[in-house]
Amino acid sequence: MMSQIHARTCHICEANCGVLVEVEGREILSIKGNPDHVLSRGHICPKATAIADLQDDPDRLHKPVKKVNGEWQEIGWETAFQEIAAKLKDLKEAGAKPAMYMGNPSAHDYGISTQISTLRRAIGLKNIYSASTLDQIPHHVVQYHMYGHVSLAAVPDIDRSQYLVIVGGNPAASNGSIWTVPDFKKRVKEMQARDGKLVVIDPRRTETAKLADAHHFVKPGTDTALFIGILKAVFDDGHADISRLEAIMDDSWGSIEPAIAGFDMAELSTHCGITVEDMREIAAQLGADQPAAIYGRMGVSVCEFGTLNQWLIQVINIATGNLDREGGTMVPEPALDTINLVGRGSVRKTQTARGEMPVVMGELPTITFAEEMLREDEERIRTLFVVTGNPVLSAPDGARLDRALEKLDLMVSFDMYVTETSRHADYILPPCGPLEKDHYPFFFGPLAVRNYASYSPAIFDIREDEKADWEIIAELAREILATDGQDVPNIREPRDVLDNMLQSSPAGLTLAEVEAAPNGIDLGPLRPCMADRLMTEDKQIQCAHPDFLTELQRFADSLSDARPDMLRLIGRRHVRSNNSWLHNSKRLLKGPERCTLMVHPDDAAERGLTDGDMATVESRVNSVEIVVEVTDDVMPGVMSIPHGFGHGREGVGLSVAAAKPGVSINDLTDPASFDPLSGNAVLNATPVTVAPVRELEAAE
Repeated sequence: MMSQIHARTCHICEANCGVLVEVEGREILSIKGNPDHVLSRGHICPKATAIADLQDDPDRLHKPVKKVNGEWQEIGWETAFQEIAAKLKDLKEAGAKPAMYMGNPSAHDYGISTQISTLRRAIGLKNIYSASTLDQIPHHVVQYHMYGHVSLAAVPDIDRSQYLVIVGGNPAASNGSIWTVPDFKKRVKEMQARDGKLVVIDPRRTETAKLADAHHFVKPGTDTALFIGILKAVFDDGHADISRLEAIMDDSWGSIEPAIAGFDMAELSTHCGITVEDMREIAAQLGADQPAAIYGRMGVSVCEFGTLNQWLIQVINIATGNLDREGGTMVPEPALDTINLVGRGSVRKTQTARGEMPVVMGELPTITFAEEMLREDEERIRTLFVVTGNPVLSAPDGARLDRALEKLDLMVSFDMYVTETSRHADYILPPCGPLEKDHYPFFFGPLAVRNYASYSPAIFDIREDEKADWEIIAELAREILATDGQDVPNIREPRDVLDNMLQSSPAGLTLAEVEAAPNGIDLGPLRPCMADRLMTEDKQIQCAHPDFLTELQRFADSLSDARPDMLRLIGRRHVRSNNSWLHNSKRLLKGPERCTLMVHPDDAAERGLTDGDMATVESRVNSVEIVVEVTDDVMPGVMSIPHGFGHGREGVGLSVAAAKPGVSINDLTDPASFDPLSGNAVLNATPVTVAPVRELEAAE
């Protein structure tokens, strides 16, 4: 049998790199970067090689399983759908409240997006929980209020930028986040070759910081002071220039400079740890006669003032004339333009177990998830559907959520594994392997550094008795509706939906045209288009929503509050990882231990810790024991644990991950802390204490 090479897009992360998959029959021989792909240009990271491990993983479920007396038993699809529908009907009639949690992998499967609304309607859901409220909801709140659409994002045009500031982001490991930027390292080198500069501000010397022309340590959770300092310097030092944007800016712009005028630069500097001189230099470079941009991601989103931070970033780019400018930040015009094809989204509030909380895009704050399952009234969540998610590892105080899941009357997981979350399910409905599904970057084209289209057909046929995610969701929805006596819609296949959306977008491509271009279709560089893309009612940028100005004052009032003299815990990401769902890949997990506690040498010496020791890390909600890694890659006073580990729980069916289970940083994060404007979890700057395990044992 001759081998074949298939051009495909990697579906693992936001970068959507082009890959060449060589197969012989159903055997995967190699996965390499595609040098002709229009966006990624041959780049590939180690995550792409994990596709083979996911496809062929012996731990992967292939048929539905049902928990019977604590043991998993395979059942048929039709039986599973019928039993779930019948149990759901009984629970509905008993007044049981249902809920759904959607995890990060669902964003990488466009087929799910075409069917999930029907399942939500069948279940009777108005709101859902998702991974979005664990990392990115501040972006959506700001975009909704300023630009009129929750997903209208302006991304750095790194390919033409001369000065780029990255705060709390690590695209060298993530290949972008709310910014689809494959081949990031080479793009940085190209920028530097044309005398451009990269500046990184982060409490850790990240992989991105090591590429930078300058790196500044910043105290975790204090970036708001940094952004205010930069913006104040822009105004005070005469670097503001809004001439290009003034025609599409509303009158509220004039309220911003007075709102920050009273801040003291020295006090801001003391708060965040960045010198006044450095803040003024960054402001001067952003406001110089050169294309420039400031971008902030996880580190500045997952903190108490996350929404305020993202607003200040937009304001800095506007004030320096870099929004909607080549080499600044620009709004993509992808082949499939979801901005014009779906609603603007919403930002509102609702009552929860802890009182009134924000609801963004119909998504409830995940920080309230466990509370809603543990409450003692008729509003308690009793039925739960989990779509490709693992919140036990990704949500704050995961140990409590772990316990809360045991109280459910019915739990259904759509997952290919028995994970830390799905082990609690009554039914697990597993999808087929990744190379048995087609792929389109549905959510990530609108975030890409270049306008493009790229479609990947399935490489393998789906095996008998297996189903794709979208089929499982659609067929279960039909069964639930039929059991309820409701009208049952015909299933509209994802390909047809995709084709229609492509043709309805400005580029006017057909799916057949995109499929005929295995390396993708290049639609050109980003261009200034904000005036055309704005979706506010008056087609103007709403510069200073009252909520943002009120939050700015709340921050000002908090500056005088002394921060407790405690260590602060931050997360981190590795290029060989993607949250919690790649740790069963033998290719990615091999090598040195990556689930370590990074400790600065000064902090280690003060606590009697040496490299390789076991330490106990304790927060308000929990404690974990973890191996110590002494390094000056973190600043003094800062500890770092990677996200996504913690696979040592009983009943988890991940044999490779079990060899290096690690601990979950989210057993330490505190759901009591959140960003009040968005409801986003605070995963950054968690106060902790650290001590050698031997000391605690001796104390007992």
